[in-house]
Amino acid sequence: MPTERTEVQVRPGVEADLDALTALYNHYVRETAITFDTAIFSPEERRPWLLSHPEDGPHRLMVATTADSQEILGYSTSSPFRMKPAYATSVETTVYVAPDAGGRGVGTLLYAALFEALSGEDLHRAYAGIALPNEASARLHERFGFRHVGTHREVGRKFGRYWDVAWYERPL
Repeated sequence: MPTERTEVQVRPGVEADLDALTALYNHYVRETAITFDTAIFSPEERRPWLLSHPEDGPHRLMVATTADSQEILGYSTSSPFRMKPAYATSVETTVYVAPDAGGRGVGTLLYAALFEALSGEDLHRAYAGIALPNEASARLHERFGFRHVGTHREVGRKFGRYWDVAWYERPL
């Protein structure tokens, strides 16, 4: 029996997405070591994060939705890499895909849209930290031209154990 493919749209994130984006992120906080946050967020606690990603500039939020119902399937962001002024042309990028939307190309669509949106910005490098193991994320980043530049060993503690983080970079 053929599987039904839902058409996916990617657009900038807006304030109306806050509840769904918070719920998606909280899944990863509660269930995985993909993020090193350890306490879930309320939408109000997450609002400053959303507002720090306007529709233009180097710090973006792209949201993937189903074309028909507008259900959020995932999001990608570019955020400040570090806060000191000399880092202004570097961003840290990330992708989060809804648990039931994995393996459908949503992450690829999100990164394609994000890097297209960033193409006119005064940016030099993108960085991504991947908590290990996460083979799917490593493959996604490599597909977009990221290369592994090093691994921080046992840098984060969550769920009673230490986790490594592999760092990737790509020119912009």
